Amino acid sequence: MSTFDDREHAFEAKFAHDEEMIFRAVARRNKLTGLWAAELLGKTGDDALEYAKSVVIADFEEAGHEDVVRKLAADLGDKADADTIRAKMAELLPVAKAEIMKEVD
Repeated sequence: MSTFDDREHAFEAKFAHDEEMIFRAVARRNKLTGLWAAELLGKTGDDALEYAKSVVIADFEEAGHEDVVRKLAADLGDKADADTIRAKMAELLPVAKAEIMKEVD
């Protein structure tokens, strides 16, 4: 195998790894956002975890995070508007990334 082929495989592996880390961070962010919303809804324990799981699953409806925002806005009603939800998601993404990085170490 040539040096060029080695480099190509290394770049492909790095790209795949980076994409997996982004996917995991977004899923973790959605879980954390779901737990935040569950608290606003008065859910605790297993009910809160199940609700957070439903938020993670909602992200698979379409590309981007607006599907999650719509679900949470509908569920939360007057407890939080879409802008508040987006702000919480933005706040929790670095937290999710930090948690993922701790697990990798």
